[in-house]
Amino acid sequence: MSKTGTIRTGIGGWTFEPWEGTFYPEKLAKKRQLEFASRELTAIEVNGTYYGSQKPETFAKWASEVPESFVFSLKASRYTTNRKVLAEAGESIERFLTQGLTELGPHLGPILWQFAPTKKLEPDDFEAFLKLLPEKQDGLPLRHALEVRNPTFMVPEFVALARKHKAAIVYAHHDEYPEIADVTADFVYARLQRGSDEIATCYPATALDEWAGRLGEWAAGGQPDGLPLVDPGHKPARQPRDVFAFFITSGKVNAPNGARELQKRTQPSA
Repeated sequence: MSKTGTIRTGIGGWTFEPWEGTFYPEKLAKKRQLEFASRELTAIEVNGTYYGSQKPETFAKWASEVPESFVFSLKASRYTTNRKVLAEAGESIERFLTQGLTELGPHLGPILWQFAPTKKLEPDDFEAFLKLLPEKQDGLPLRHALEVRNPTFMVPEFVALARKHKAAIVYAHHDEYPEIADVTADFVYARLQRGSDEIATCYPATALDEWAGRLGEWAAGGQPDGLPLVDPGHKPARQPRDVFAFFITSGKVNAPNGARELQKRTQPSA
């Protein structure tokens, strides 16, 4: 059995004009950007699925253009999470999961369920939502990540709910949103959102070194020191975990560089 999980670092989407001629080679055709990005990075978080459905043929095309080990994380439709009563999201969840995303096959990474900053924790309703999230779709295992952005979620009760339903709480390295580093699933999902367009690697080299250590500790099944825990009394089982870390929002111009540099720091020494 492997002693550590797989660490993947990536960016949000692959179409962004400032990346043309910086991350992407000069004159690279737009239709080849995914092919290029997927060979420089190891994961991409897709934001487009939050705003609208895709065709099965689209997911199949994406899968055909990337290397064997590359994965896509898909942000779930806003119609599933932007509602007053989450327990009523069943139809929207089914519509999202049946649009054809399983055409990605082994390239399907976690599903990101993102909640608005105004969405407060209502434990019974939130658990009803979690019960609606299936473990499989068309026979393909699903992994669910929860990004909550209201401070009412910073309570042990929420962490326990996520753990009970085997969903990962997104660790958001953000200036305003709650930081919850508690491990609640067999994988870890981090969104690094304090980058800078003025730094060539998005995050400073010292910060990348620090993050590489944290990702490594998560992958080995541990809980990194120095990150805020809501339920510090609970120790997660020491088992290998896959880790996903995305450079998102702030510092987007240099996000690909940050993802590449962090990936280098997490690769085993030859």
